[in-house]
Amino acid sequence: MDMTSSAGKPVQITVTEGYELVKGTKGDFPVTFVRAEFNNVVLGDSTKFMVTAEGTARYNFNTSFEFNPDGVNTLDELAHKPVFLTVIEVLPKEKKQKDERTVTLGQAVVDLLPLLEGESTFEIMAPLHPVIGSPLENNRPGAKCCLEVTVSVSEALLTTAQILGGNLLRMTLEAAYSVPEIFVPTGPQQNYMAGLQIPSNKEKDYPILFKNGILKLGGEKEPVPRPKKWPIFNILAPGAQYIPDAFITGGPYVEEDGELNHPEDKEFRNQAETFKKRIVWDLESRSYLDPVAVVNFQKRIADCRFFPVEIARVPVAPGEEEAQFNFHGVAYVNMVPLLYPGVKRIRGGFRVLPYLDGPVYEKTKCLFSLFRDAGHQNQNHKPTNVPGINSPQAKPVVTKTGKEEKPVKEKDTVRRKSSSIKSQSSDFPLEGEIPLYQNSEGQQYMEAATYIVLEIELEKALVPKRLPEELGARVRDMIPPRPSPVRRTGGAQKALDDYHTQIQNISVAILEEYHKMFGKDLTPGKDLDNQTLEDHKCQLNYELNCSGKYFAFKEQLKSMPDENLSTALTAATTSEQLRLFAYEAQVNEDFALATVYYEERLVRDNQNIEHWLDYGSFCLLLDDITKAQECFRKALASTVITGLMLMMFHYEQAEIFFEDATCLEPNNVVAWTLLGLFYEIQNNDIRMEMAFHEAAKQLNAKLIKEKTTSETVDIGGKLDSSITTLGIVRSSSPSKRDIPGDLLPSQSQLLWCPLSRSLCFILTLVFLASPLLLFLSLLIWFFSASSKSQVSSAALSPSTFQGVSHPPISIFMETTRFLMKVKAIQYVHRVLAHELLYPQGGPSCEYYLVLAETHLLKKDFPKAEEYLQAAVQMDYMNPNVWGLKGHLYFLNGNHAEAKECYERTVSFVVDAAEMHFIYLRLGSIYLEDGENEKAKNTYLMACKKSPSCLTWLGVGIACYRLEELTEAEDALSEANAMNNYNAEVWAYLTLVCLKVSFQLSTRQSFFPLKLGNEDLLKEIHRVQEMVGFGDPSF
Repeated sequence: MDMTSSAGKPVQITVTEGYELVKGTKGDFPVTFVRAEFNNVVLGDSTKFMVTAEGTARYNFNTSFEFNPDGVNTLDELAHKPVFLTVIEVLPKEKKQKDERTVTLGQAVVDLLPLLEGESTFEIMAPLHPVIGSPLENNRPGAKCCLEVTVSVSEALLTTAQILGGNLLRMTLEAAYSVPEIFVPTGPQQNYMAGLQIPSNKEKDYPILFKNGILKLGGEKEPVPRPKKWPIFNILAPGAQYIPDAFITGGPYVEEDGELNHPEDKEFRNQAETFKKRIVWDLESRSYLDPVAVVNFQKRIADCRFFPVEIARVPVAPGEEEAQFNFHGVAYVNMVPLLYPGVKRIRGGFRVLPYLDGPVYEKTKCLFSLFRDAGHQNQNHKPTNVPGINSPQAKPVVTKTGKEEKPVKEKDTVRRKSSSIKSQSSDFPLEGEIPLYQNSEGQQYMEAATYIVLEIELEKALVPKRLPEELGARVRDMIPPRPSPVRRTGGAQKALDDYHTQIQNISVAILEEYHKMFGKDLTPGKDLDNQTLEDHKCQLNYELNCSGKYFAFKEQLKSMPDENLSTALTAATTSEQLRLFAYEAQVNEDFALATVYYEERLVRDNQNIEHWLDYGSFCLLLDDITKAQECFRKALASTVITGLMLMMFHYEQAEIFFEDATCLEPNNVVAWTLLGLFYEIQNNDIRMEMAFHEAAKQLNAKLIKEKTTSETVDIGGKLDSSITTLGIVRSSSPSKRDIPGDLLPSQSQLLWCPLSRSLCFILTLVFLASPLLLFLSLLIWFFSASSKSQVSSAALSPSTFQGVSHPPISIFMETTRFLMKVKAIQYVHRVLAHELLYPQGGPSCEYYLVLAETHLLKKDFPKAEEYLQAAVQMDYMNPNVWGLKGHLYFLNGNHAEAKECYERTVSFVVDAAEMHFIYLRLGSIYLEDGENEKAKNTYLMACKKSPSCLTWLGVGIACYRLEELTEAEDALSEANAMNNYNAEVWAYLTLVCLKVSFQLSTRQSFFPLKLGNEDLLKEIHRVQEMVGFGDPSF
């Protein structure tokens, strides 16, 4: 970067006046002057002034120093070194005293950071901090000793390009905790140091050093918030060592970015930060990065990911400028989060390991040690004084053999270091190989579990993140406002009103018939007795049946739903019930009936995006990609104009919608996880890591919140403690990865985003080229859209019904649950692959259950049985395992084994996830085996939990077999009300009517539908022959 235009610019320091300088050493009106100092150089002294009675001193002192980017006072010096203003009192001369005596009263610091922010002048009231023993310590209460200071330059130190492209790096080293026990505060004085190297605009890296750490014994935690200190050690006043308005605030461990931010680390960190020894620095060092250095910094992070932060102990030997360092350790700081969009700060605890050349180079690609090889770093920089550190410039490096090595070229050094990596990375050197560097002292850091806590912060994010306002504006530009739906005059209410009107008309007609027959018997003011009324009723029924009017009236009532089936069905059932019926037919592989129900919902409300998405997901299950895409486009067409269809294959626009979605719902775990999969498909590893990291962070936060809620809410014994709000319960036999069940989130908390906010997900469809990306974005939106209703969302998922579910201890298993909801089998395997590689992941009972279900959907029964066997071995008492095993045997035709598994599932104290279908299939097996009473009870349990046409049909069949004809007719009527196009329901109604000899009703109930059950047709023939009437051909 060409900075010649900034060379030789003077920085003017003006001290105008001092305030509240009332007391001096020898009196109340001391004579004082100000001394200015910057970068260990005294800039000058002001003239001497006597403090007035008001405590003021008008210094009007001007001084300056020269800023030179290639000299001593560089931008880095301005960034982390302040101007020191020392107020000194001149004491009166005593007799025979030749020289003037002075006493330091206090010291003020002026931070020059505004000059690096583009300002050319600024004013400050710098507090004057008293030195130890100064009379200012005893100043009156409320007095604020300060100096009025102005800092100015003739023109800005930074050019526009430097302001826009440069950056300011702040690094705060807080402390090293749980240090080796050999570290003691007594004995020879030690200098505890740490540092790292950052890329600069030169060929070599720039070192950042933290010196003079304070060794403390355990007993109490470091207070927070506490002020940060300047990385300078010649400060006279204790209060002047603190950086103004800069504090260490701490925070929850789980929100950190380091290595010790897991829930299992909390206890150890509490112990280490309270009771164990620690080395405290609390220093903040700043470095200015010009545009070239910023690019190098980004590239280094992308290439190496980890930066080594070294720590060492250096004995302070009196009279010696240099001493050999020891206890050389290193912490590997993952800097990748700084490449995440919008991230400017990382903070956390990082383990300290012994410094070994091989592992350091392998992990960080760093060739030189900041402490041991300091000379290499200073070849292209101005000399950096590292007091107390032995460097190759002063003494040659000595190997273990004790022989001095000759100076070597950099290439030779690289070759030697690279050749030692293999042996250094293991505990034992290769045969015939002498390690260049062994570190037994550094091993003590690992044995003591030492870790450092540090913070790295940038003024501006390396990768800018679009603001929510910008994203919202861009989305609004591409999406016109959705027009208000046209108000319909019909609908469910109109159908119901018409039906009631028809009932009233028929009632009037029946009353007219009654009046014609018995009107002459009616006398005003005189009531008829019960026997007369009963006789009138029988005669009226006979007349209506003989004349055919009864049949006509009944057909008029039935014609109402027949004329407009969809309207009547809508009036009788809700959208959620229709979704349940569709899923029921889908599981039973009656795809034609499922299609009817899905289309019925669309007829009811084709403006509902959720209805189109449900139907589209069903079509995906059938591999009908064309129809699925049509459904998704229909969902899109109600919101987006046709012109947006021309914007396909524009990944940039797709990413806009993804970012907007995560901005709207930043705590959505599944959305972040699927976004990570999106970046993985794009081969964007850093963004993928960012999304997965954010998903894990949000999941941990949610689990902690769930735990806190469970500990504070008293359920009063109304529910079992193992059952959550939607009936999801903990496993009775947890796997090795399980966490306490009170951390289990309820199903409703997995569904957050309202439809209006999540629209951006579905819009991503038009911008994605790959079918995988297309469906991925659909899944994200579908997840968000499902939150419109818990019942509606859950109806599509087997997990809606009360059942066992393991706590979501990883982002991938929680995402897998969602993917299974929409039967996205190929994507489930992709996520499960991540689960195996996840540090907290690995095979679990739920993992094997998911694999078994995917193979069950593919009809790969051997593989499904293999995974179910593995699940049984991990959790024998899990009802989900036995329920799915029962489904396997049922679909395989082994009903005896299926019956045993289903009965075991039902006998558990807690329910499995798919109890609805377990009841249905177990009831059907009971009917096959002639155990009609058991079948009746099983189907009734299904009706109680989730009634449907099939559950009531099962009850009706069981009651018919038990000769409970009245109950059978009631149950079959319920089934007929839910689906009056089920031929089997009409067939059993026919059998019931034949048994009770309702001839007319029998002719009406045998509805001309196609009945595929030949055995049931034969039974109808037998009953007709037995009762002597009825014609099955009617």
